[in-house]
Amino acid sequence: MSLSPKQVQEHLRGVAVGLLTPFDDSGSIEHSKITENAVALYESGIRTFLATANISEYHSLSQQERIDVARTSVDALPADACVLAGVGGSTKDAIELIEAYDDLDVDAMMIMPPDHTYIHERALLDYYCQLDAATETPLVPYVRGFDPSIDYLKRLTHVDGVVGIKYALKDPVKLGEGAAAGSDDVVWVGGLAEPCSVSYWAEGIEGFSAGVSNFRPEVGLELFDALQAGNWERAQKLRNICMPYQRFRDETGQDNTIPGAISVSAVKKGLELAGLHGGNVRPPIRPLQPDEEARAEEMYAELDANIDRLIS
Repeated sequence: MSLSPKQVQEHLRGVAVGLLTPFDDSGSIEHSKITENAVALYESGIRTFLATANISEYHSLSQQERIDVARTSVDALPADACVLAGVGGSTKDAIELIEAYDDLDVDAMMIMPPDHTYIHERALLDYYCQLDAATETPLVPYVRGFDPSIDYLKRLTHVDGVVGIKYALKDPVKLGEGAAAGSDDVVWVGGLAEPCSVSYWAEGIEGFSAGVSNFRPEVGLELFDALQAGNWERAQKLRNICMPYQRFRDETGQDNTIPGAISVSAVKKGLELAGLHGGNVRPPIRPLQPDEEARAEEMYAELDANIDRLIS
C-alpha cells in the first residue's frame, strides 16, 4: 500500500537520498546491492528515497530496467519509507512508466527535468496535467536545466496531483518568489543538496536532496534538524564540512570541459568508502581516474574526521 499525498509531503520535509544503480563489470545491474544500500540507509534514519533518479543514471537505463530498479527499491524498504521514482521522456513513455510504477505501489512520481531541446512553459504544464490524469499517485516535478518564469512556477503548484517541487536552479531569489506566488499546499524541496540548503531554507524549502548525505546520511539528518531548529551556526558548520567533496563532484574530470561530469562517479566512490556499494557507471558517464580516486579518498578522510568532531 503506497503512502497518501499528505504522508508523501511529510517525507518531503526531510532528507531525500538517492538510490544509485550499481553496475557490474559487464554493465548489468546488481539488484542485491541496491537492496543492501537501501536497507543500510533506512537503518541510519533516512525515510525518503529517490529511485531511478538522475543520480541513479536514469537516462542510461531502459524502460524495463527502470521498472526493475523501482521494484527492487520498493521491495527493499519498509512501509513507512517513501519511494519516489523517476519518470520522463515522451508523454507515451512517461505514462507507460507511471502505470508500471503504480503496479509496484511507488509512493510518488518524480517527473524528471525536460530533456527536449525546445520546450514551451504552457505545453510543459499541459504535459504534467496529462501525466496527472494517468494516475492517482502524487507528482513531484523536478525543475532543472531551464529558466522558468515565476508565473510558470506558480501555475505548476496548481496542477492537481503536484504535492511537491524539487527545485534545482542556482537562483534562490526565483525560488523565494515562486514559493510565495504558488499554492501553500505544495512542499518545495531543495535539489542542489547540502551546499544550498541553508540559503534556500530561508527562501522556502522544507527539505533537500542529498549530496554527501547519499553515503554519510548522518550529515544530512543533523543538518535538517539544525535548519528546523533555526540553529544557523550549526547548520552552516555542517554544510561547510560537505563543501570539499561537493566541489569535487562539480569538477569536469580529465579530458573534458563539462562541469559535473564526475558527479555520479564521485558519489559511487563515496558509497564504497563508507562501506556501501557504488559499482561501475555506464557511458556517457566516466569512472574516476586513479588520481581522482586518490583525491576522493583524501577528502573522504577529512569529511570522516569532521563528522566525528561535529556529530559523533
